[in-house]
Amino acid sequence: MVPGTAPPIIAAELWTAGQRQAANLHEISYRACFKPQLPAYFIERHTQPGDVVYDPFSGRGTTAIEAALQGRRVIANDVNPLSALLAGPRLTVPDLTAIAARLADIPKTGETRDAPDLSMFYQRHTFAELLSLRGWLLARRSAGTADALDGWIGMVATNRLTGHSPGFFSVYSMPPNQAVTAARQLLINSRRRQMPAYRDTHALILKKSRQLLKGLPDTARAHLQAASSTAQFLTGDARRTPQIASGSVALTVTSPPFLDVVDYAGDNWLRGWFNGLDVPAIAAGITSASTVPKWSAVIGEVMQELHRITRPDGVVAFEVGEVKKGKVKLDEAVLPLGIAAGFVAEAVLINTQKFTKTAHIWGVANNADGTNSNRIVVFRKPA
Repeated sequence: MVPGTAPPIIAAELWTAGQRQAANLHEISYRACFKPQLPAYFIERHTQPGDVVYDPFSGRGTTAIEAALQGRRVIANDVNPLSALLAGPRLTVPDLTAIAARLADIPKTGETRDAPDLSMFYQRHTFAELLSLRGWLLARRSAGTADALDGWIGMVATNRLTGHSPGFFSVYSMPPNQAVTAARQLLINSRRRQMPAYRDTHALILKKSRQLLKGLPDTARAHLQAASSTAQFLTGDARRTPQIASGSVALTVTSPPFLDVVDYAGDNWLRGWFNGLDVPAIAAGITSASTVPKWSAVIGEVMQELHRITRPDGVVAFEVGEVKKGKVKLDEAVLPLGIAAGFVAEAVLINTQKFTKTAHIWGVANNADGTNSNRIVVFRKPA
């Protein structure tokens, strides 16, 4: 790109919209996550096996998992500690027999006397099992005895807390990437004339584990295991990552928090409770800017940090979508921020896509509301 000129804008179906074509290991629901085909597109084109791939706003860990599956080293960061709990365990995939044996060691009866009232979500025996599992996991984490099996079971259980099918612990609730409030769930129950039914939590954890591991080849398992030995899952501010060496990252693929589109704290209150996390404190540290100038002030500092850690000729793929019914195109805001940090803007890629069933559940019409398209600004650090 010639200095002072605008980068080319390329609009096309750059990758398939079918998530089923990706590894089942990705199928952990998380609000506002992108499909694994997005990081795969850049990993395949801009890295070699052994290179470091990074995501400063990791979410469910899509970039990290995809990079590990492709034999790359991974670093992931998120201000929400839930991110590491969801991503880290999927690098050390266990055997189904071992999962079943560990579940057999965990009692199914738990003390409910001092527990919160979650009867609008769970049948009482289900809730007793859930409390027992929660107590087991938190006690082992506190004692420093938690292992990869505990991490895996906790990750799967976190993913099964609420959803809209009998494959979840709860009665029918909203799509499985958030938890509505207790009051809202009571309204759902009333309107649907439903009551929570018993769910065998251990059986559902094993069922979901089987689905996540289905079709995972031995080569992918070996890549994941190799990545786990050097992987870094950081919890903190993406503007300050001293744990990452300067000039060490070959590729960053990320999507930052958008303008007031997602209520991260509200969505994750139940997952936070199950994992013993301080949700209000976490929410206070999550960027949720209401204006483009405020958003840009934060992202500008992130870009400075990305420039520090990116190796010469390394690439940053910054997915920013478009929000507020297409009136705000954040790629136009992020372009000067990356250039000011020292990057060269190579292109703006717009992946045209078809919306999924989940999008229509939310009442999101194609290219009408929410995040309408993948708009990725591609930067390169000069050699």
